[in-house]
This record gives sequence, C-alpha cells and structure tokens, in this order.
Amino acid sequence: MVKGASGSGKTTVARELARRLSVPYVELDALCHGPDWAEASDEEFSARVEAATAGDGWVVDGNYERKIGDLVVERAGTIVWLDMPLRVDLARLWRRTTERIRDDIELWNGNRETWRNAVWTRDSLFAWTIRSHRKHRREWPERFRELERGGKRVVRLRSAEEAERWLAEQTPTGESER
Repeated sequence: MVKGASGSGKTTVARELARRLSVPYVELDALCHGPDWAEASDEEFSARVEAATAGDGWVVDGNYERKIGDLVVERAGTIVWLDMPLRVDLARLWRRTTERIRDDIELWNGNRETWRNAVWTRDSLFAWTIRSHRKHRREWPERFRELERGGKRVVRLRSAEEAERWLAEQTPTGESER
C-alpha cells in the first residue's frame, strides 16, 4: 500500500512498484469516483476494494481511511508512506493539475480536473493537500509505529531520491502481498 498527500508521488511509485513486482496496480481514486465525480457509497467502495485486493499480490495507491477504515492496511504486508515536504507536494500538484487541465486528460469514468475544482472551491485540491499533509504528519507516525509492532513493514520515504533508491531494490520475493 502506497500512501501520502496529493502530489507526493503515490501513483508514480505504486505503478512502478506493481510493474517491478509483476502484480496488479489498484488506484483507489478510480474505484471511488464514478461519472460526474459521484463518490461510491462506503459499502460499495469497500466491496470494490475487497474485490481488487482479493488476490495474492497487488499494490494499492491511495488513502481513504474515512471510507474504508483499515481494509487495505490489514491486507497489506508493506505500507509505503511518501512523506515529501509540502513544497514538493504542492509543486508536483501544480504541474500535474496544469497538464491535466491543459491536455483535457480523463482521469476516471469520464472525470476531468478543472480550475474550479482544483483551485477555486472550499474543498479545492490544493487546500485538501495542505490539510491532509499536516494531518498525516501529526497522526501517521504513531499509527505506523502501532502497525510495525503488529508485524507490518512500514517504509517512510522523504524525498524523490529515497523513493527511487527504494524502488530500485524492489523485486519479486515470493511475499504474498505488498
């Protein structure tokens, strides 16, 4: 499971990790958002996530604890936290959002980013990133220590260089889940 704030590199790292391990890549955003940005109910979303993580190996990209609790965390053998500096997250988010809007890129189920939903609403992507970054830094260290005490492997990566070095070391090992 790859976790982090928007712009931290979750999708990039998760896709590459899944490729290196030859397992399916699961993007929680794609399972949550229907047409016109309609969110699946908690029950429907949980069922989709359960189905997507039912196999022997997979890499999940996303957070969504408010909707699905510890469903993915409990199934994952390794949790990767991309804990980049906020300035890095925001710069990447700006670049990604600008490209998506400029190139009219479809994300999931016909959805596209707009300047309105990225910047100009109360729940804008940028405001969300700032809030979630602070919340993760405050809450996740203790949560991940608990998971480690329970036998989970937690990897905290704080720079693009650390992420690249860690990814370069990842190969199929016979573990049943990531």
